[in-house]
Amino acid sequence: MKNRFLIRKGNIPKQGYGKNQNTILLLFAVSLVFFLLARFFPSGKKDAVQKDMLQASRIMENAMAALRECRTGRDLVLDSKSDPNRTGLIGLEFSPLTTTLGNLEAKRTTTNPNFAALVVFLLQEADVEKGDTVAVGASSSFPALILATLSAAKAMDLNLLMICSLGASQWGANISEFHWLDMLDCLRESGAHDSRPIALSLGGEEDTGKDMNPEGRIFLSEEIVQTGIPFIHEPDLKVNVQTRMRLYERNAGESEIKSFINIGGGWANIGTDPEILELKPGLTKISHLPPFDRRGVLFEMASRSIPVIHLLFVKGLAETYGLPWDPSPLPAPGKGKIYSLARERQPLFLVLAVVYLVLVVVILIFRNRLQ
Repeated sequence: MKNRFLIRKGNIPKQGYGKNQNTILLLFAVSLVFFLLARFFPSGKKDAVQKDMLQASRIMENAMAALRECRTGRDLVLDSKSDPNRTGLIGLEFSPLTTTLGNLEAKRTTTNPNFAALVVFLLQEADVEKGDTVAVGASSSFPALILATLSAAKAMDLNLLMICSLGASQWGANISEFHWLDMLDCLRESGAHDSRPIALSLGGEEDTGKDMNPEGRIFLSEEIVQTGIPFIHEPDLKVNVQTRMRLYERNAGESEIKSFINIGGGWANIGTDPEILELKPGLTKISHLPPFDRRGVLFEMASRSIPVIHLLFVKGLAETYGLPWDPSPLPAPGKGKIYSLARERQPLFLVLAVVYLVLVVVILIFRNRLQ
């Protein structure tokens, strides 16, 4: 048996071994060359996008520091349990300004300054360029996402048209002494941001704060009136949306609105149709439009072929774009998979990937013909 085994082993053909080895070495060399090209070949657009992403993250980090200093300067305690990263952007579980339930981990996740980089990335995906006009519909339930959007707009030098509702869900900007208008004042005083909303509303049910404490509803109404900013107080969804669209168009002037960013789940922005539950977060594709009486601003913008960026369902955003869930400590600006994702989405990278795959196929076909 031993002799037969040795004889059989000796008869195994070896003539293809050298060719296989050469093919493997050639494929390795091609792979290495294309990896180095993709990693280090200069791309003006790629570098510009990543530069804006990093700048936006740093702007957001500095803005958070300004808000933290402003909040503590007002003798408002930072709760180490609910806000372990001491961002100053986490509100209370319950307050007179609270509208609905909210997820604490989601609110903390959005305080990552690299969410500003995500907004830049999404705007670039929507073909928004420096100097363009972008409309925003924001809920104070996610002050960190509003801050991320402001920071992205500053980095990209955008004309931002924001309508903001002041009521907030749990852990949002729901502190009576430090609501979103107070935060905007702090940002202006520190020089971090000078943005001013084009209109305000109470938010909550029917955009009139019906689910808010009456005391909070009266308080925020008075705060809005004192600003002199247009006050939207319209419980009819269709009329509310039409009012907002007119305000966006009037403030845009001759400029074209290049994208709409929805922040949070504001009644007027997302509407009342169940179709909203089917939308994926991020730069979303909208194939079905609800009827007018259930259609929020988000869908109305889509009906006019304006790209929509949907910043809701934070868990999905984090998973899709490689941002950590409820991190502690917070990542530094420039850290996260979102930056490598931005590189991979660039045209040069995609061209190199296609050429690489074609070369691999050609090499394998040529090898088989030689055999």
